[in-house]
Order: sequence, then structure tokens, then C-alpha cells
Amino acid sequence: LDEAECYDWPAAAKKAGLDWSVELVPLQTADTHVTVEHRGVRRSTDGKVLGVVGPRFAPLQNTDAFGWFQPFLDAKEARLETAGALRGGSRVWVLAKIARAPIEIARDDLVEKFLLLSHGHDGSLAVRVGFTPVRVLCSNTMAQAHNADASKLVRLRHSKSLVTNLAHVREVMNLANQEFEATAEQYRSLARRDINQADLRKYVRHVLKVDDAEVPSARLANQVEQIIGLAEAGRGNDLPAVRGTWWAAYNGVSEWLGHNRGRTPATRLDSLWFGDGAALNKSALQIALDMAA
Repeated sequence: LDEAECYDWPAAAKKAGLDWSVELVPLQTADTHVTVEHRGVRRSTDGKVLGVVGPRFAPLQNTDAFGWFQPFLDAKEARLETAGALRGGSRVWVLAKIARAPIEIARDDLVEKFLLLSHGHDGSLAVRVGFTPVRVLCSNTMAQAHNADASKLVRLRHSKSLVTNLAHVREVMNLANQEFEATAEQYRSLARRDINQADLRKYVRHVLKVDDAEVPSARLANQVEQIIGLAEAGRGNDLPAVRGTWWAAYNGVSEWLGHNRGRTPATRLDSLWFGDGAALNKSALQIALDMAA
């Protein structure tokens, strides 16, 4: 995005190819042509059906889904970084960086503070906001939590129509920043604790749900070795303050999820943000915290 587009959601939506609308269309059985209760969500530009929804579903256009976020952009308390669509357009998303200093987890290892705004046209995803720390060194998306109470902060403020002036906007961003700082303390605790080779292997097997006595399949064994290799020599894990710590171990899992796992970048991202990749990332962090302690 160009500088001006970073603070203008409609302009960013156009740049990202999201400047289209959806409409509800009736559905019929193919053989008897009987109209059914459910309806299709059709994209205006090419007629593609993005999903099938129930009778009470109300379509929300891309320009409206995140329009409520514009006051944060106007106040320069956040800026849009990138936007796009997944699953052929059925899910749209925006990454916005909040205007606060990045977090230093260990010496020279920074994590930026992002919000992930997302919306689905297939009925499976409401408008959601999640905190998403991103490690600068290798663009690892950390354990974000759409469903945690903290991640509902911005959405809650929106639903109660409290974001009406600069003071309220800054209050929300300050509270969001506090949540990032709390998460950073977990990361720093991992960076302060060393890990040996045996515990690293045990950790990775535990994350992938491989029992200590189990002989894994060739595919699973290969995944274990991939993650161990990333934990030992992945991007950013060679920093003196990071190498050989539980933070490096967790980032081995995070890098594997963000850069290696999955057939395509699109499916990888969809899983990491909305699917089992998100659950695995969250689980990996908790397992690391438990084992390190």
C-alpha cells in the first residue's frame, strides 16, 4: 500500500482487489427446480458463488465490514499494512499495525504489534478482530487469539459505538498495547530459559502429539526433524540471545507453520489464522511455557 492508502480503507480495498459487492440469490434443486430455503452468496463482478447460507444471513459488503475501523486510521493510531482474500474470496482480511513501539523479546529480536481484521461471505466467519504479534526477523505470525476475551476488545468498543472521538480511539489502542505487552512477557520468559537437545525433541513430539514411546510415520518423523532444524537454525534463531532457548524452540514451530506447512501459501495462511494451524500455534506456545517452567 502507498502511504495515503494505509489510512484509507476504501482505497486499500480497491488496491487489494476487494472493491466488489455480494448479493443473495435463490437456490433450486437441480432435478425438480424446487426453491430451497437456503440462498447463495454471489459476487457481483463475476457471478461466483462464495457460499451457501441460511435464511437469516445478512450480507455485509467488504467496504462496510471494516469501515468502523476508519476512526483508528484517521487518528493515525493504526495503519493498514496489507489486505487480501482467501478461499476464492469467501474470506477477506486486513492486517493493521498499531502505532506503538515494537516489543524486544531478546537482544535484536523484535516483534511488531498487528491487528487482524477478518470477515467471511460464506457464513462461517463473522467480523472478527484478533491480536497478531509478528516476529520481524522472519515474519512469523505468533499465537493470535480471535476467541480470547482480550481479542474482543476492539470489537466490543465498536459494538457499543464508543469509538466516536480521538480520546476513545487512543484508549482502545492503549488497552490493545497492554495486551501485547502481557503476551511479550511470556515470550521473554521463554527467551530466558535454555533448552537441551533431548528436551527440544520431546517438545516437538509433544506439539505434534507423538507419544514418547511411539514410532512415528515417515511423514511425521520428517515433520519432527524439520521443526527441530528450524528451532536450531531457523531465521532469527541464530541470534546469540535466542539460540538454544525455549523461545527458539517455539519459533521453530511457528516458522514451520508459517512458511513450511501446507500445500500453498493461501492454504497455509488460512490454516494459521482460521484453522488448525492457529490451534497448533497456540498449543505450541502453552506447551513451551509449561515445559520451560
